[in-house]
Amino acid sequence: MTVPLSPALRRMAHHSRLFMAMPEELAAPLLAAARTVCYLRGDTIFRQGDTARFLHNVAGGWVKLCRIAPNGTEAVVGVFTNGQSFGEPVALRGAPYPVSAQAATDCTLIEVPSEALLGLIRSRPEAAISLLSATYLHLHALVSQIEQLKAQSGTQRVAEFLLELCPAGSEAATVTLPYDKTLIAGRLGMKPESLSRAFARLRAHGVVVRHISAAIASTAALRHLIAEDPGAAWTRAL
Repeated sequence: MTVPLSPALRRMAHHSRLFMAMPEELAAPLLAAARTVCYLRGDTIFRQGDTARFLHNVAGGWVKLCRIAPNGTEAVVGVFTNGQSFGEPVALRGAPYPVSAQAATDCTLIEVPSEALLGLIRSRPEAAISLLSATYLHLHALVSQIEQLKAQSGTQRVAEFLLELCPAGSEAATVTLPYDKTLIAGRLGMKPESLSRAFARLRAHGVVVRHISAAIASTAALRHLIAEDPGAAWTRAL
């Protein structure tokens, strides 16, 4: 369902990655051209190979980006939530999307026509700085994700995922898993059965997972686990 951009969503957009570094006089015409689109869980937002015509900013819920291999295997490239944007570089080029986007939960997106941003950049080149800032944040997140996959064990990746869900400064917390466990596994570069084993191992560190929630007895214990050398377990076993 497509609806006009409400005043509340306009304010929310100003705090998003795409608009946070953009002066009001530059953001105003883009938000005037934007639309709000609501998707139900499982809805396709765009498919791999579709021509990109919008920049997407998440105003509520979760969106997954995935790529389908020739053998049909799905690789989760990223998962995005409130204030995060995606699709900027390909939208500016009018290129085909290299990935597909799907609503991981019911979600609301603010979609900005790429032509509106291109027109703004042509008339006000300084607007490109905000786009570069958003692209840098994407790159930083991608580097962090690669670091996780290369330098952390599966259990450490799950511990970090849970820790990110905890309120800042909390010593203990019960958090709701934001989307299904199959997607959590894909986001962390794991198979579902490996995720289940990681949840089981985390019991020794004070974590109890029940259906869609996780009770965390000590965030400090999770931070200690994340900082531990993944090779230490092998060393202790010798």
